[in-house]
Amino acid sequence: MARKEFERVSPDKVGIPPTSFEWLLDKLEEGWTEPHGLMVMKDDKIIAEGWWAPYAPGIAHGLQSHTKTYAATAVGIAIREGLLHLEDRVIDIFPDKAPAEPSENLKLLTVRDVLCMGCGMETMPSNDDPEWIRAFLATPVIHKPGTAFMYNSTGSTLLAAMIKEKTGQGMIEYLTPRLFDKIGIDADNLKCSCMADGIEIGGGGLYATTEDNLRLMKLYLDGGVWDGERILDEDFVKKATSLQNESATERAVNPPAEDNFVGYGFQIWMCRREGVYRADGAMGQFTIVFPKYNMILAITENASGATGGAVPQKVLDTIWQWYDHLPEPEGGWHEDDTAAEHIRRRMSMLSLPTPRYSKTSPQQEAFAGTYKLQEGKLAFKVPDFFARATDAQDIETLTIAFPGNRAVFTAMDKGGREKILEAAMDGSRKENEVYGLAGRALVSAEWAAENDLEVKIRLVETCYEVEIIFHFADGSLRTESGSSRSFMPDRKDKAVFVRQA
Repeated sequence: MARKEFERVSPDKVGIPPTSFEWLLDKLEEGWTEPHGLMVMKDDKIIAEGWWAPYAPGIAHGLQSHTKTYAATAVGIAIREGLLHLEDRVIDIFPDKAPAEPSENLKLLTVRDVLCMGCGMETMPSNDDPEWIRAFLATPVIHKPGTAFMYNSTGSTLLAAMIKEKTGQGMIEYLTPRLFDKIGIDADNLKCSCMADGIEIGGGGLYATTEDNLRLMKLYLDGGVWDGERILDEDFVKKATSLQNESATERAVNPPAEDNFVGYGFQIWMCRREGVYRADGAMGQFTIVFPKYNMILAITENASGATGGAVPQKVLDTIWQWYDHLPEPEGGWHEDDTAAEHIRRRMSMLSLPTPRYSKTSPQQEAFAGTYKLQEGKLAFKVPDFFARATDAQDIETLTIAFPGNRAVFTAMDKGGREKILEAAMDGSRKENEVYGLAGRALVSAEWAAENDLEVKIRLVETCYEVEIIFHFADGSLRTESGSSRSFMPDRKDKAVFVRQA
């Protein structure tokens, strides 16, 4: 792949005041979201970019439902190649998976209906079912397809299954020569969770970089053409980026998410600013296209909390405030070298807070030793909310040691496999690999109290950390673990270990 790099210029060179980015960064760093990466392109030039360490430009990041736009793009390319058509019936694509006597509504279900979240269903089958396509087609189609909106992630994964059915290739394999190699996305750097039958989770399983997302949406901004080559049909792009299905019913599902109520294209959301559309993944993975300004903003982050869609919506509201105060495109902006250099330097030095540091507990060496599970569960694994459970099994025995400025956990799981986790205790992070597709982890530990060791596993290819509290008392060890700032309900695993002689 010969990747063409974008030109980098300061914002003022394309009519955007550099000080507007100072305001935007100030807002994103207030603490209500955790930004990981930000890129802005205008007039085919990158005018702002930065990553909050330890996140970095080349690290693939969990996209959640932003994956859907990649899956739709694969279908769009297959349509251009004549392998699929918008009006193809789904039961004709999967004849061996369809019910023997399909309902009248199921008979009407087309590729277009799936693309615009108009499947007509009110429930989705589980991701764990190896026969999930059969289960999907057996789900009652309550409404006439195309007439009602229901956000259907399994339907989005069905788009990837269509590619597999028609080509024998997985979504990434199919897209590599047709899309990724052409627009400058390194397919070797991508990862994707899979369903039980091995089909990639087109509804939420992809890991890609902030710039990958920007490149994808530039293809849509440019009408499906890249460097003079048409990749997507113009008609498909127009439909994908314009209202195809009303989504006002989402108000009852996710009341704070006001930008989800204004309509849907083909796996792309319409926005509350005229003509603006976005690819969107849970916890604030947004790539927003502003056609009026010939501009794209891509952000990866952890925008989550107990209030569901409220934090991601606040991110969008913040971006709308920023957008609303930009000068008109034809108005221009006087060049300001001092302000431009200041924002460039600031964006080159972004960082999340470093781990907390505490001196060793006076009981530290007494706590070292081997412990056997008595009840509950503990596993060193990456939670994957869109895929089946990883192959990590619960820990059976755990040996803890404190060499130097580290805490070392040697775990033996119930499958007889050994896993070692090392945590830095000097205020830095130690890199590890843990179970799971996106298993690159930076691990730190601190004594939160004399008997409480707090371990944080920063999963830099996801949106979140895993936190484990180890509480030592009376020859036993109690643990509590869970992911921080997750968009899923708070789920804590607890375990009790007994010290071995």
